[in-house]
Parts: sequence; structure tokens; C-alpha cells
Amino acid sequence: MPRMLVAYDPAWADRFAGIAVEIRSLTDADWLIEHIGSTAIPGMRAKPIIDLAIRIRDLEDFEAQLPALEAGGWRRGSAVRTHPVMIRETDGIRSAIAHFFVAEDWDAANQRILRDWLLAHPDDVDRYSHAKCDAVAAAARGRSTYNAAKTPVIQEIVDRARAARGLPPVPVYDK
Repeated sequence: MPRMLVAYDPAWADRFAGIAVEIRSLTDADWLIEHIGSTAIPGMRAKPIIDLAIRIRDLEDFEAQLPALEAGGWRRGSAVRTHPVMIRETDGIRSAIAHFFVAEDWDAANQRILRDWLLAHPDDVDRYSHAKCDAVAAAARGRSTYNAAKTPVIQEIVDRARAARGLPPVPVYDK
């Protein structure tokens, strides 16, 4: 069962900023780092895990920095197939997830598109928040995984957000 959703915490923005500084200090890369995920949306209930989008030049750029990230406590680990993901745990509990997108995929990254859309559309924030609560309940009853249960709402929102940018729809579930 997923960690419980908690009320939005304004301190999440500061946690993101600290993690971004840490990643920059571990590497010699000039990466753009953004706060994504539910903790980036004021007012949204979320698992208290900070998600980051990191723009890398290419996969070789990522691989060159991988030893430094691992030495700093990050580890590879995710079922995501479309891009590299690293996880940070604090006291054995997942505290941050870093998504690495190559420069050519940056503008079309669904995680960034969803974040931008939700920041501008409070009705969809409410809709997605309810879907997340329903997903926790479905996972607790063993009817679905948390991610699978919330995917239909994410897909519908991202489809609209991509259409507004002139982008075609693509599957959001990439595990």
C-alpha cells in the first residue's frame, strides 16, 4: 500500500530547493532542475516525496554523472521505461525521486506538462486530488495499485494539456 497522502506542506518547496542544490553540488553538470509532482502543486494532497525533473544533454551526460550521484546516496530504481530515474531514501523511507529527461524530450515530458496544467487549472487539481484519494483506497482494498488507479484521470488531464500545446496524446503510464 502506498504511503498515506498528507495535506500540502509549503515546506516542500524549500525541500525541493535543498535537494536541487545537493544534486548540483554532487555533479559538475549544468543541469536544469525543476520541482514536479504533487508536492509542486500548492494545495494538493500528496505523498511527502519530492519529485524532480532534471534536463540532461543526453544519456551519456547522465551516465557520466551517475557515480557522483550514487556516492551522494542516490540509487537507480524505478520501473519507468522512458527515462532514467533515481531515488533518494532518508532513514529507509523514499524521500525524493529524480526523473532525468534528455534535452530533446524536455518540452514534451508529461510530468512537466501535468505540473504546468495543474498550476493553471484549480478544478483539475481538485479532480486529481480526489482520484489520488480513491487510488489509495483501491490499493488498500487490493483492487488496484495506487499508480494504476489514478492513471485514467492523469491520462485525461495530460491529453487536454498536450492538446493545448499542440502535442499529440501519448500514454502516461510508462511502467
